[in-house]
Parts: sequence; C-alpha cells; structure tokens
Amino acid sequence: MDFAFDARTEELRARLLAFMDEHVYPAEAVAEEQRAALASPWEVPPVVEELKTEARRRGLWNLFLPDERYGAGLTNLQYAPLAEITGRSPQLAPTALNCAAPDTGNMEVLAQFGTEEQRKRWLEPLLAAEIRSAFAMTEPDVASSDATNIETRIERDGDAYVITGRKWYISGALHPDCRVFIVMGKTDPEGADIRRQQSMVLVPRDTPGVEVRRAMRVYGYEDHYHGGHAEVVFDGVRVPADHLVGEEGGGFAIAQARLGPGRIHHCMRLIGMAERAIELMCRRAASRTAFGKPLATQGVVQEWIADSRVAVEQLRLLVLKTAWLMDTVGNRGAHTEIQAIKIATPRTVTEIIDKAVQLHGAGGVSQDFPLAELWAAARTLRLADGPDEVHRRSLARRELKRYA
Repeated sequence: MDFAFDARTEELRARLLAFMDEHVYPAEAVAEEQRAALASPWEVPPVVEELKTEARRRGLWNLFLPDERYGAGLTNLQYAPLAEITGRSPQLAPTALNCAAPDTGNMEVLAQFGTEEQRKRWLEPLLAAEIRSAFAMTEPDVASSDATNIETRIERDGDAYVITGRKWYISGALHPDCRVFIVMGKTDPEGADIRRQQSMVLVPRDTPGVEVRRAMRVYGYEDHYHGGHAEVVFDGVRVPADHLVGEEGGGFAIAQARLGPGRIHHCMRLIGMAERAIELMCRRAASRTAFGKPLATQGVVQEWIADSRVAVEQLRLLVLKTAWLMDTVGNRGAHTEIQAIKIATPRTVTEIIDKAVQLHGAGGVSQDFPLAELWAAARTLRLADGPDEVHRRSLARRELKRYA
C-alpha cells in the first residue's frame, strides 16, 4: 500500500488549500451576515454562488465522481485528501465544489443506474449545480437502520407508479433549488426475498401529492446551507413508469451501492473537521491565560492535544487504507474497512471536537466559533448511513464467521 500523494493530487491539494484560504474561510462570516438578511432561511446567501463560480474557474468541480464522463475521474485514494480539506468548512466548501451530500450520492446513482433520459433530465443539471436533489429513504414509523422495514409503497398502475408513504430527515428537501427526490419504497412487500422487495423511483419535487411538511432539527440546527432535513409525505403521488431507477426489486442493492462511497466521503470530511478542531484548540491554548499560566502549559490541555493528534493520524491511515481497497478490490472487498471507519471516525472526531469545546469554555458552545456546529454534525454521523450498532453487528458477524 502506497498512500503518498501523486502529482495530480498534490496539484489539486495546492489549488484547494489556496481556495480555502483566499475564499472559503473569509466567506464563512459573510454567509452568516447575508443569511440573516434573507427573506427565507432556506434562501442561499449570494456568497455561496460566488464560491461556486470561483471553484469552477479553478478547476475544483465534481471532484468526487470517479467516472471521467461526469466528474474529475479521481480514485478514492486521490479524492480522500481533498475531501478532508473541504471538511474544515463543511457548510460551505463541499457545496462550493459541488461535492455536497445528498447530491453526490444521487449523482452517483444516476451515473451508475440511470437511463440516458434520466441522466439528461436530472444528472446533467445536477453536475452543473443548476438544481439540487434529495434522497428519501428514512421513515419515522419504523426502525430505518434496517432498510427492509421501509413501509412506503410504490405500486404499479398501468404506465405509472403511485407512491404513498411518509419520510423524515430527508436532506436537501427544503432547498429552493431542489427539483427531484430519489424515493425508496416497496414494490413487492410480500416477496420471498426481503432484499428484493424495494425499488427506487425519481419523483419531481412539484408532483401533486408531494408535501414537504416541516424542517427537522439536528441538535437545534436546521442546516440551512444543505437545504435542511425535512419530513416529507407522499400522498398517492403518481409518476411515469420510466421514472423507475434500475429495475424493480433493485432498490436495496442500489442503496448499498450509494451508501458505500457516501460513508467514506463522510469519514474523509470528518478528519478535516477534527483537524480544524485541533487547530482551534492550539490557537486557544496559546492565547489564553488561566490562574496565572497560559492554557498551553496545563498538563491536561497538552494531553488533549497530543491524544487528538494521535487519534487523527490513526483515523487517516484507516481511511486511506479503505480508499485504497475500494480502488483495488471494489466496495464489496472493502466492506469490513468501510464499516470500521464508519464506526471509528464519527465517534473519535466527536470526542476531539468535544475537547476543543471544553477548552474554549462558553465560546465553544456559542455561534462565535464553529465548534458547536461541528460537534452536532459529527455526532449526527454516528446515526446517518447506518448507526454504529448496525455496523458493529455486521462486522462482528463477519469476524466470527471465520471461527464457525
């Protein structure tokens, strides 16, 4: 395994680091000021569009897509250090580069499973950031950590599908540019194979019967920059049969194909979040005095910083190993490692950010520093794309199988 950055990665890293310093970090305060003056909390601050324009000009666009027809054609190993950098400003940087969830996963689904017509109608404008999208899978009335529990019905009626169900925490659904949902539901609820009961369909946002009911908060945050997380009701929503993604019964497999890259992308960005927390910790420790001594001389503070550095280096190596395996043996061959990083990274990064919050005192939980929002995002990722317990269960079964 060789994790050294190749020439292309080094060049893109240099370009991206300059973009972050010159444009993204200064835009954080600007975006907050602009957002406060907008008529709706879901409107996009003008500076975000300026960042997108500048990112495209610098060739920092759609870096996440390995398919050269649509994206930069980078491997997972090449993309990992770039995604890490964007994680340092998770509200602005991924969006600026058109590398923000849930659009990334939806674009991957359309690129891999969509028809030519679906790609032309939805993928191309998503690639150009002309529209946004949402992925409707999680439901409030069932344990959605087991996707086979999903109750939303997708019923064939002549040349159409009719969708009925209720979803929540549907990221991006409140964004004013959201134009399409990828909805997962059951087309064959009585099927013998529980993993062949589900299908996915494309549902235009303005289809009659689609009701975006309310914004769901995440630790009090509404996540405006990413289009929020909504409760959405599909009440007899009718779409043409050609809006089916892939084949009937293929929804579970498509979801797994979508979530694998999504999980490692989250972990890549989480490492960037941890790096920013360590940076803020060090700056705070060097600049504040308590009880007659700089915080940097306090033994417990030094331990926090040292332990955080060790943990980040361990996580980065595991994520890079996972990226390398995904590139060389495929997502299925890297299944154990994908689960390992999904368990370890959000948990450890939450602990690192928590130390940074503690070091900042009241400032750590305030809006004057990004730490509280970073903590909420990292903690939420212990649930998103499968809770820790599901991944532990699956990983343990795989380990135990060797000894059965």
